[in-house]
Amino acid sequence: MADQETVHYDGPAGGWGSLRGITSIFGKEWPTPGALETLARQNKPGGFMCVSCAWTKPADHSGFEFCENGAKATLWELTTRRCRPEFFAKHTISELRDWSDHDLEQAGRLTHPMRLDRTQDRYVPCSWEEAFEAIGAELKTLRERDPNSAVFYASGRASLETSYLYALFARLYGTNNLPDSSNMCHETTSVALKKVIGAPVGTSVFEDFSTCDAIFFFGQNTGSNSPRFLHPLQEAVKRGCKIVTFNPVKEKGLVAMVNPQSPTEMLTGHETPISCQYLQVKAGGDIAALMGLCKHVLSRHEEAQQQGRSVLDRPFIESHTLGFDQFEQKVKATSWEEIERNSGLTREALQAAGQVYVEAEKVIGIYGMGLTQQVHGFDNVAMFVNLLLMKGNIGRDGTGISPVRGHSNVQGQRTVGIAEKPELVPLDKLAELYDFDPPRDKGVNTVEACEKILSGDIKAFIGLGGNFVRAIPETEAMEAAWQTMRLTVQIATKLNRSHLINGETAFLLPCLGRSEEDMQTSGPQIVSMEDSLSCIHGSIGRRKPASDELLSEMAIVAGIAKATLPANPKVRWDEWVGDYSIVRDLIEETYPEEFRAFNERVFTPGGFYKGNSARERIWKTESGRAEFTVPKELSAAGFEDRAGRYRLITLRSNDQFNTTIYGYSDRLRGIEGTRSVLLINPQEMQRAGLREGQVVGLESDADDGRKRYVGGLSVTPFDLPDGCLGGYYPELNALIALSHHDVQSKTPASKAVPVRIVT
Repeated sequence: MADQETVHYDGPAGGWGSLRGITSIFGKEWPTPGALETLARQNKPGGFMCVSCAWTKPADHSGFEFCENGAKATLWELTTRRCRPEFFAKHTISELRDWSDHDLEQAGRLTHPMRLDRTQDRYVPCSWEEAFEAIGAELKTLRERDPNSAVFYASGRASLETSYLYALFARLYGTNNLPDSSNMCHETTSVALKKVIGAPVGTSVFEDFSTCDAIFFFGQNTGSNSPRFLHPLQEAVKRGCKIVTFNPVKEKGLVAMVNPQSPTEMLTGHETPISCQYLQVKAGGDIAALMGLCKHVLSRHEEAQQQGRSVLDRPFIESHTLGFDQFEQKVKATSWEEIERNSGLTREALQAAGQVYVEAEKVIGIYGMGLTQQVHGFDNVAMFVNLLLMKGNIGRDGTGISPVRGHSNVQGQRTVGIAEKPELVPLDKLAELYDFDPPRDKGVNTVEACEKILSGDIKAFIGLGGNFVRAIPETEAMEAAWQTMRLTVQIATKLNRSHLINGETAFLLPCLGRSEEDMQTSGPQIVSMEDSLSCIHGSIGRRKPASDELLSEMAIVAGIAKATLPANPKVRWDEWVGDYSIVRDLIEETYPEEFRAFNERVFTPGGFYKGNSARERIWKTESGRAEFTVPKELSAAGFEDRAGRYRLITLRSNDQFNTTIYGYSDRLRGIEGTRSVLLINPQEMQRAGLREGQVVGLESDADDGRKRYVGGLSVTPFDLPDGCLGGYYPELNALIALSHHDVQSKTPASKAVPVRIVT
């Protein structure tokens, strides 16, 4: 598609554009003194770990180990803007609901605990003691009736220490209702990888990127979502590694980059091409694309056999896997015509990509939410594993499956017990340590929590960070049902829309940011988190807190728990808040294999590796082997094509992190000054009779009788496959049915949503 026909960005990822992006946030936030020192320490041993993405922190770090979006997240947290009680005295809740996501957060850091005064339609200040007592009283009443009527949500930002105690609090309360942000993005990973290789997380480590021969990317936007990852990718390309990318959107980060830390590249503008092949697969077409790759590998294997050679790793398949024969039969029985129709790609393009895989000795598979947020996302991930298993590309150096996670500790929270599934948690060990009988029934994930809020079964919601109401599907119905709950509590650093949709009793509790000094009775505290590659890192904040009234997340969780639960001599909230190292000892005692010598290793350069059984070719699956699977569908979309129906892809801009909107510059896509856009390719525009700049709406086409509509979208020509549309998350969540989720994991299917254009 010709660039002159579409909105696009002419430059590479990185380069001067990234420096201008960082400069713009400086001018907007006017960060506190010491911000530059914080950035200098960011993602380094003994320093401060970024609150943004979960990409790893290498031992051999660069001078500046932060990226554009990481810098934005830090400066956003260290803003001099303050959202004090006077702000809430000036603005009603109803008024603030009309503010944009960006403007709400621009009000600044929250400074005081607040409670909702419904008679005034405002938040009013309260003491911490008042808040804890009132929340505890409400939770006690609900616990007596049904402890499963409360939900304890975690956003992925809280530390390992806080997360461990938060999960303990929920189970002492009597429930496994511990949904988290993983349920919205990578729960498909946790379910699929656990099923097929026995480990719910990726198997690659940082060193693998130095020795792999090829990297296959599916549905991950490195340039905006994990820009520091671009540096090892650039180095890999320079040494001859080939990168093949599959994504409906041609994202600049996987096209070309200029390293902003290289004076030579900055001065000369010399770009490094990243992908040797970039295939714009149709939204929902990944199963078919992967089937095409597998079909080419089998074809080349059959040719090689005639010459006495092998493409497949037959010894590995025979010794370590199950189900290959059925998988092989399915691949051979699937026609190229079916593959082309469902993937939107040509046979020739898929064969060329497949040949890169055939010729590479060591391959890493990278993916993001483009695979997980589909109705058949499980099959997307499982098919990717199939491809890697064919040549033994799991469990060797330089190989592996590697999902790129979002929030900085979302993977770690699951490791230490934030899980609705009791089988994932050592409940017997918890019972022994804390002298109680943990609940054994399954709790609710995010979609199930929403269903129970809609039905009225959930009466209380405690939010440890995040912007839950804004992040979930079914916006209109959920906002209405949310206000029927008895209690909502939000723990946060800045104001967002979820704080304006409240239950009958509501509290907004401000907490310390990770960059700020956390001073407790034993002195300054260390916290820790786990990155995407399963390494644990310590972090210590040094900046002066935004307000003397702020408490740490740990202290807030403990304060609510103490006010809610009966006394237990083995549950020592005050002692734990006074010294987080004691909590790390408890984590080690609960999870001894993963956290051996936790306190001694917390500042290990590059983090300490918690281990991964599948990397060691120990398959903790039902069969005891890695399992080939056979997909039931070639399309992951979960709905059929029909006249006038499009597949909507929801996107994050280069100027946002999750629901946090830093500004209105989606630089790497060439979109400036607005988020109210409908991205569509010029040919589809012509077929639909649309013109550039025309304002249209989208309506859901979910076939469930519900009306869902978002208007005010400006038609914008953009390079997308036929039949696909693009627009921004979270604004377009209102179009997604709650029932539109991955079949196996219930992850909302936000990367192929059935919609129609309304003119």
